[in-house]
Amino acid sequence: MTYEVKSLNEECGLFGVWGHPEATRLTYFGLHALQHRGQEGAGIVSNDQGHLKGHRDLGLLSEVFKDEKNLEKLTGNAAIGHVRYATAGSASIDNVQPFLFNFYDGQFGLCHNGNLTNTRTLKRDLESKGAIFHSNSDTEILMHLIRRGFSTNVMDNVKSALNTVRGGFAYLLMLDDKLIAALDPNGFRPLAIGQLSNGAYVIASETCALDVVGATFVQDVLPGQVVIIDDKGIQVDTYTEEVDLKICSMEFIYFARPDSNINGVNVHTARKKMGRLLAQENPEIAADIVVGVPNSSLSAASGFAEESGLPYEMGLVKNQYIQRTFIQPTQELREQGVRMKLSGVRSVVEGKRVVMVDDSIVRGTTSKRIVNLLKEAGAAEVHVVIASPPLAYPCFYGIDIQTRKELIAANHDIAEINEIIGSDSLHFLSIDGLKAAVGLGDQICTSYFDGIYPTPLYDYEDDYNLGLKEKVSFY
Repeated sequence: MTYEVKSLNEECGLFGVWGHPEATRLTYFGLHALQHRGQEGAGIVSNDQGHLKGHRDLGLLSEVFKDEKNLEKLTGNAAIGHVRYATAGSASIDNVQPFLFNFYDGQFGLCHNGNLTNTRTLKRDLESKGAIFHSNSDTEILMHLIRRGFSTNVMDNVKSALNTVRGGFAYLLMLDDKLIAALDPNGFRPLAIGQLSNGAYVIASETCALDVVGATFVQDVLPGQVVIIDDKGIQVDTYTEEVDLKICSMEFIYFARPDSNINGVNVHTARKKMGRLLAQENPEIAADIVVGVPNSSLSAASGFAEESGLPYEMGLVKNQYIQRTFIQPTQELREQGVRMKLSGVRSVVEGKRVVMVDDSIVRGTTSKRIVNLLKEAGAAEVHVVIASPPLAYPCFYGIDIQTRKELIAANHDIAEINEIIGSDSLHFLSIDGLKAAVGLGDQICTSYFDGIYPTPLYDYEDDYNLGLKEKVSFY
């Protein structure tokens, strides 16, 4: 049995500013630095003396705001923004964030990175009480819960709502007089706070976005924290004490930019260590050169080459104007993206035994295509080494991996995968190697690789366990 996750708010990028006269333009720059986290849609909501205005649309950030007027109209000294990546079938402007809610007593802007695991239960309950949803994103749930709170204090209702939703979430919430950021109790998704030279505060999904706008890193938002920023400054509070850091390991493997730091760990450094440990774990590979798959695998390839003593060569060239294929919403688009974005360099690989370093194998089709590219360019052998363990389990916290059926490592052993993708040998990094490379020990989530989930799956647990009760466990 396979279980499909109807997750429509996946790995995304968040950016917020409070206290700068060019808040919207800074948010645009920050989102541009986070474009790798989502390419389906983008939007910004600004705050001009308590009046919220927004613009959002499908497409890349530059396409959404190609008309300068769409930026110019978003005046004010505070803003939040979002770049979105989602699953197939959800390409609708209704799902593009930030959402802007207009109520009789005020306005709210809201955006979200992650995925809730009790969406089905909460939506059913809220709809039975008269709630109307305008999108099929789980982001709207938080606003319904806040508005149905019993307190006259909005922060009490925000905390109550945060204690009701479950799963992986990083939220930015804009009110007329404050900006609120919150992170789930496991901190699956990164969220960092920075400060500009004029005292304005910035919040972003990755520190690379802080660097782009010239903000100095202040602190990470920690699991279970809710951060309030207003004209008086910054206040860090908590909505729960039941926290257990389990940051998504895929942030280090694939999603984050190499110049970002997550929980004090530089992503490039972690990836380079993954490559070094790959070489240590697989000393038997006989090859002539090491080639990394651009771009997220280049750091690991560098580490592998240094540790193995093999020369590192540019055997694959990427068209930098092509979007990331793993983030494409359909398999057909992913395969087309691979054909468009990569080329093998014949003068480098011809006649050579090549070690091809990649960050992960999800469905196997991309790996097969890249192996073919290298062999078509004349490579004598292609030995594939993967800077992560075999990815055999779905993610329920915000990655577009919907069923075990589509995961090649869930249905084939390493020898079979090797045959399917056409490589001469295939090697994966161990889970212990991954943890050692990141350096956070058990504070990273490795459920993709071991089927051990840090939280109950609520809506999904019974269905999922029917198919995998021998393999799935919970902390």
